[in-house]
Amino acid sequence: MLSGKGMGMKLRYSDVTPEKLYLTRRELMAGAAALAMVGCDVGTGATAAPPDGTPLKATPNPAYTWPDPPTKVEAATTYNNFYEFGTNKDDPARLAHTLRPRPWHVQVDGLCAKPRTIDIEEILKLAPLEERIYSLRCVEAWSMVIPWIGIPLSAVLERAEPTGKATFVEFTTLLRPSEMPGQRTDVLNWPYTEGLRLDEARHPLTILAVGLYGKTLMNQNGAPIRLVVPWKYGFKSIKSIVRIRLTDKQPRTAWNEANPQEYGFYSNVNPEVDHPRWSQAKERRIGEFFKRPTLMFNGYADQVGNLYSGMDLKKNY
Repeated sequence: MLSGKGMGMKLRYSDVTPEKLYLTRRELMAGAAALAMVGCDVGTGATAAPPDGTPLKATPNPAYTWPDPPTKVEAATTYNNFYEFGTNKDDPARLAHTLRPRPWHVQVDGLCAKPRTIDIEEILKLAPLEERIYSLRCVEAWSMVIPWIGIPLSAVLERAEPTGKATFVEFTTLLRPSEMPGQRTDVLNWPYTEGLRLDEARHPLTILAVGLYGKTLMNQNGAPIRLVVPWKYGFKSIKSIVRIRLTDKQPRTAWNEANPQEYGFYSNVNPEVDHPRWSQAKERRIGEFFKRPTLMFNGYADQVGNLYSGMDLKKNY
C-alpha cells in the first residue's frame, strides 16, 4: 500500500468534499478559532485554548516516513469520521467548532501504581514532540498519509507504572452532548470507547497525537489529543481522549459493541479478512483515482507482526 507512487488522475477536492464546504472552509476555521478562544469553563480559572491550527513545533522522525506525499491538508481536515459530530464525512468540519479543547484533562487510572489526572499542557512536556508520517486506513477502504505530531503513548503509561496484572488499556472519549451533537443520537453507545492490548499500547508506533501538518489538531481531527495506531483501521485511533485506564480484562469498544460481526477488537488491517459488506483487499488513497492493494498490517508488518505470532488473525479480526 505504501510502496511506489500513486497512478492515474487525481480526484478533485469536490469529489471528496462538498463544493460549498470547501469554498467556505476559511470562514469555518475562523469561526472555530473564535469560539475556541473563549471556550473555557466558567469558574475554573483555566486559560482559553489556542485556536486550532496554531503552529506547533516538532522534530521530524526519519524512522517514520513514507515515499508517498502526504494527503492534501484540505482533504485531511474536511473528510473525516467523527460520529460525535455526525455520520457524514463533512459533518465534523461543519459542526466541531462547538468543541471546547481547553481546559482539558486526561485521567490515567486502573491497575497502576501512580494513577493521576494530567493536564494537556503537562502531557505535551512528557516527551519531545516529534513528527511522524503515517498512513491511516479507514474500514471503508480509503486511506490518507498524514504527518502527525505527538508523543509515544508509552511515555504516559510508564509514568503511571502499570502493575503486573495490567494486560489491556481502555480509552474513553469526552462525553459532552452540548458540544458534540452526534452524542444526542443513539447511533453508538456513548461515550466512545476503544482498547488495546498493553503490548500494542507500548509499541513505539503507537502515539498520542496533538497535532498534524505542523499545527495543533483541528477539532474535527480529534482535538486536543487522540490516539494513532497506524497498523489498525482508523476507528481504533480514538479521538478527544479524557481517560486512559489500565485493566486486566479486554475492554468493550464502541464499534465492537455496536456490531461485533463487522468490527472485531483487534481490527488489524488485513487484506485477507473481508468486511461482511465489502472486500478489504484494495483501497483508494484520498486524492488518487485508482485503487492499490492493501498491505498486511497497513504496511507495518515488519514492525508489528511479532505481536500476533501464533494468533489466528481471521478469527481474531
